Amino acid sequence: MLPIYKLWQVPYYWVGIKAYDFVSGKRVLKNSFYISKAQALERFPMLKSDSLKGALIYYDGQHNDARMNLAIILTAIRQGAKCANHVRVLSLLKTEDGKVNGAKVKDMMTGQEWDVRAKCVVNATGPFTDTIRLMGDPDTQPICAPSSGVHITLPGYYSPSNTGLLDPDTSDGRVIFFLPWERMTIAGTTDAPSELTLSPSPKDQDIEFILQEIRGYLSKDVSVRRGDVMSAWSGLRPLVRDPNKKDTKSLARNHIIEVGKSGLVTIAGGKWTTYRHMAEETVDTCIKAHDLTSSSGCVTPGLLLEGSHDYNHLLYIHLVQDYGMEVDVAQHLCNTYGDRAFVVARMCRMTGKRWPIVGHRLHPEFPYLDAEVRYAVREYACTAIDVIARRMRLAFLNTYAAQEVLPEVVRIMGEELNWSSSEQRVQLERARHFIDEEMGMLAKQNAASNVSINLTKEEMQQAKDRFNKLDKDKKGHITVNDLRRHFRENNQKIDERLLHELLNEVDLNKNGEIEIAEFFQLYSGLKNGQITGNRLLGYLDEIHGTPSVNRACGGL
Repeated sequence: MLPIYKLWQVPYYWVGIKAYDFVSGKRVLKNSFYISKAQALERFPMLKSDSLKGALIYYDGQHNDARMNLAIILTAIRQGAKCANHVRVLSLLKTEDGKVNGAKVKDMMTGQEWDVRAKCVVNATGPFTDTIRLMGDPDTQPICAPSSGVHITLPGYYSPSNTGLLDPDTSDGRVIFFLPWERMTIAGTTDAPSELTLSPSPKDQDIEFILQEIRGYLSKDVSVRRGDVMSAWSGLRPLVRDPNKKDTKSLARNHIIEVGKSGLVTIAGGKWTTYRHMAEETVDTCIKAHDLTSSSGCVTPGLLLEGSHDYNHLLYIHLVQDYGMEVDVAQHLCNTYGDRAFVVARMCRMTGKRWPIVGHRLHPEFPYLDAEVRYAVREYACTAIDVIARRMRLAFLNTYAAQEVLPEVVRIMGEELNWSSSEQRVQLERARHFIDEEMGMLAKQNAASNVSINLTKEEMQQAKDRFNKLDKDKKGHITVNDLRRHFRENNQKIDERLLHELLNEVDLNKNGEIEIAEFFQLYSGLKNGQITGNRLLGYLDEIHGTPSVNRACGGL
């Protein structure tokens, strides 16, 4: 939905949306149309009604990009390709006359290095395009400008289940979208130049920008709170300049293909909707540039991806009826794996319940199953991060939930991959670091540290009373020993790892202690919505039966 608040925008945006329909041709999902103010509010009740004139409705597709990428790889393997995971290019191999004929690579899991020889080498490395191009020709001019885009995940109630929102006219001219995604709501994206990194992280100012823009479009009855951010991440987008054109300063809107002096073929830019066309053009370029031959011609038109051969949109009903799965779990499996969902189903354990018959959830709030972890290993998942972020999307949906399932994920992967106890600890720490750095947990802590204390006398006394129950020695701060003692006295079994996590979430200055000022900031953040959940207070509320403050969701 594109809401309209000025009458002159109606013909302006209508022409643009209709052009979108026209270029889609026969493949247009549905034709766009204009709706009245009343119809817009019926479709999107959270929308700000003041000055609303109406809205334009247009249709677009949505997919699980990580799963799509994996499906392409699995399909390539089925067609005879040799694929390697967690492998880095160290250098390009060259002939005596300087032509690229392979690459020296390193397995980042084992440290093993080896050479891969090829008649033609294709550079399809996204934002790292220039890194490989410079290996082929140190004198080449850069063509790729990495741009970072930050996204945030909000609770599902922020948007209807089948309608998103597009804001093409933000305060600084960037486009913001607001979409239902995996039963949650995703909002983004910012667009800013970025340094090249393997671990991009969201900045708090970008998160605040997105939230502020959202507030401008939603009803005043909807309180858009910083604490409702369940996850936040930054992705790198490669904006490219076409080296084949005289005007090398302008950015290419589509993909570009370059054959370097060394014979290295580079494909850069582009988008998901044209990936097959990009692949076909790239292979055609390889054949032409390196005098290769093709025995079968191009096979990509009509080639079915892994999981799509026997898929139909009612497939999930068979999982419910034949295996005794919960409906939302069955829908998730079919939407994610296609006809391969039945392979996952056969790996599920019996629950021992009347219903569901099979399928143990990793987390009660999400449809992900423990069997998916075992299946992920068979689809080349090598690390816990691979599972929580690149096979399941839990790290992108809710960081607290991802933290909670990590021990079980690592345990299952340990069984499948014969990990030692020390390797399991390493995997846990790396995954937690990933969630902290790349999924917004550190941004959350930075936001919490900036919370101003705005408690009433009664609220401040309530916080002091709770603090003093933990600080029985009247030291003026709470240590992990205080937490351990308090839980033990109240017959609560909390493991050591969790004790340290609970303290760390409130310890804003990271000195290993919770001070009274940090406790006040926590209560203030919960009160004004900058924080909407804290695990330590959640446990204390369960013990003492009195809610600390009004809060919900447990976001970032």
